[in-house]
Amino acid sequence: MTPSRPLPADEPTDAPSTASLTDRLHHDTFLKTGALQDAILNSANFSSIATDEKGVIQIFNVGAERMLGYAAADVLNKITPAEISDPQEVIARAAELSLELGTTIAPGFEALVFKASRGIEDIYELTYIRKDGSRFPAVVSVTALRDVRDHNGIIGYLLIGTDNTVRKQAEAEQEKLDQRLRDQNIELEKAKAIAEKANLAKSDFLSSMSHELRSPLNAILGFAQLMESDVPGPTPAQKASIDQILHAGWFLLELINDILDLAVIESGRLSLSLEAISLAEVMIECQAMIEPQAQKRGISMVFPKFERSCFIKADRTRLKQVLINLLSNAIKYNRAGGTVVVKCDVTTSSRLRISVRDTGEGLTPELLAQLFQAFNRLGKETTGEEGTGIGLVVSKRLVELMEGSIGAESTVGAGSVFWIEFGSDIDPHAAFIKAVNTAQIAAPDPTGTRTRLLLYIEDNPANLKLIEQLISRRPDLRLLTAQNGKDGISLARGYLPDVILMDINLPGISGIEAMKIIRIDPTTAHIPIVAVSANAIPSDIAKGLEAGFFRYLTKPIKVNEFMETLNVVLKSVESGAAVK
Repeated sequence: MTPSRPLPADEPTDAPSTASLTDRLHHDTFLKTGALQDAILNSANFSSIATDEKGVIQIFNVGAERMLGYAAADVLNKITPAEISDPQEVIARAAELSLELGTTIAPGFEALVFKASRGIEDIYELTYIRKDGSRFPAVVSVTALRDVRDHNGIIGYLLIGTDNTVRKQAEAEQEKLDQRLRDQNIELEKAKAIAEKANLAKSDFLSSMSHELRSPLNAILGFAQLMESDVPGPTPAQKASIDQILHAGWFLLELINDILDLAVIESGRLSLSLEAISLAEVMIECQAMIEPQAQKRGISMVFPKFERSCFIKADRTRLKQVLINLLSNAIKYNRAGGTVVVKCDVTTSSRLRISVRDTGEGLTPELLAQLFQAFNRLGKETTGEEGTGIGLVVSKRLVELMEGSIGAESTVGAGSVFWIEFGSDIDPHAAFIKAVNTAQIAAPDPTGTRTRLLLYIEDNPANLKLIEQLISRRPDLRLLTAQNGKDGISLARGYLPDVILMDINLPGISGIEAMKIIRIDPTTAHIPIVAVSANAIPSDIAKGLEAGFFRYLTKPIKVNEFMETLNVVLKSVESGAAVK
C-alpha cells in the first residue's frame, strides 16, 4: 500500500475557498441591486423623483420624463417637485396641514414632504404640470430617505407618482351619472307630488260634488215618495212615472255613495275601527238585507251555519259594505233561477276565507284580469243590468285597509266565486266575561245617592253585550243603548243621561261628529262623553281628547280601568265639574 503524500502548498484544489464564495455572493447581490435600481430608474409606469434634504431633484427616472415631458437634465440640481405641481394646490395643502397639525407650514416643497419628514405615512393627490403646460392628476407617495450611518438623519425624499387621469375620468363619469340620477329622482319626485296633488284635488272635487248632489237628490226622492203616498193615490200613469223617478233616483244615490267612498279612500281620510267581529252576526244582518233582492229575481241563497263562535278582525260597517256588494253582484249577474252559496273556511291557523259563489255566465281569463278596475263593468253595460263599475274597486280598497285580501276565480259557463280573507280573532265576549268574573271590580263611588243613567252608542252587538254584562254588576247604574249616532243623539236629548259612552266608528255619522252635535245643543252640552274605541294609536287618542271627549278608553276594555273611569266621571258629574 502506497502511503499518501501531502499536497504541495501551491498545488490547486477543486473546492472553492470561503473567501471566494463570499466575494461571489457580494458580486451577485451587487448585480441584483443594480438591476433593481436600473428597473426603477427606467420604469415608464410611474415617476420616481428623488431629492436631497432641501428638495432639489437628484434623480428623475424615465417614468417621470414620460409623464412630465422634462428630460432629466432639465430638472436635476435645478428645481424642486413643488415647481412642477399646481401652485394653488400646494398653497391649499400647506394651509390644510397648518390647521391640522397646529403649526405654520410654508406653501412650497415643505408642504409636500412635511408629514414624511415626521415619519408619518403620506399619500395624497395633486396635479402635476408638464413642460408644455398641460396638466394631469397624480397620486403621490412620499418617503423620507434616511442615512443609517448618521443616526437616521434625513438625506432626501423619494416621491413616487402614478397618473390618476383614468380614475379621475371614471369618477367624473360616475359623478355625471349620479347627478343625472339625482336630477331624474328630483323630476320623479316633482311629478309624484304633482300627481298626488292632482289626485287629492280630484278626490276633494268628487267628495264635494257628491255632497252637493245629495241636496237636490234628497228633494227629488222626497217629493217623489210624497206623491206616491198621496191620498187619493196617483193614477196608473202617474204611478209608473213616479216609479221611474224613484228607481233612477235610488240608483243615482248608489252611484253618488260609491263615488264618495272612493274619494274618501283615495284621499286617505277614511277612518276604520279594526276589532273582533262576530261573523255569524254579520252574516245574519247581510242575509236579512239581501234576501228580498234575491227573491225578486228567483235566486236561492245558501248561507253558512255557525256551530261555534267565529270572529274576524275587521271594521264592522265596512265589512258589511263589502259583503253586500259581493252578494248583490252574485245576484245581479246570476242566471234565472240560479243559486248563490256563501261559505266560510279556515285557510290557515290565523286566516278565515269568506267566499260567495254564483251560477252565472262566468268570466274569461281576459275579463278576470280586468276586475277591480274603476268604471270597468267588463261589458255588462250592454246587458241592461245597472251598475257603477266602482263597487269592486271600493271593496278591494276597503278589504286591504282592513288588512285583508280579496280575489276571484271564474269558469265560463259555470259561474264565479269571489272571496275575501281576514285574520281570525278570539271571542271578546267570552274573554271579557271571564275578566269580569275574575277581576276585583271597583266599587261604586259612595257619593252617588241615586241610580245613574248611562247611554252607550255602539254598533257592534258583541260590544253592547260586554257593557251590558258589566253594568249589570253595578246596582247604581242603568244602561241605555243606541246602535248609531243619530239614534244616540235622539236618546241623549230625550233621556238626558248622566254619562255617554261613545264608539268612534259608527254607521252614518262618526262618534266625533255625534259628540259635536251633542255639545252644541244647550240641553245636552253638559253631559260628559267617554270614547270607547278600537282606534288605539296615540294620534287617535290625542285627536279624540282634543275633540272634547272626557276620557278615551281603548278596546279591548280593561274591566277595572273601565269601572274606575266611570267612578271618576260620575264623581265629576256629582260635583258639577264634568264638562268645563
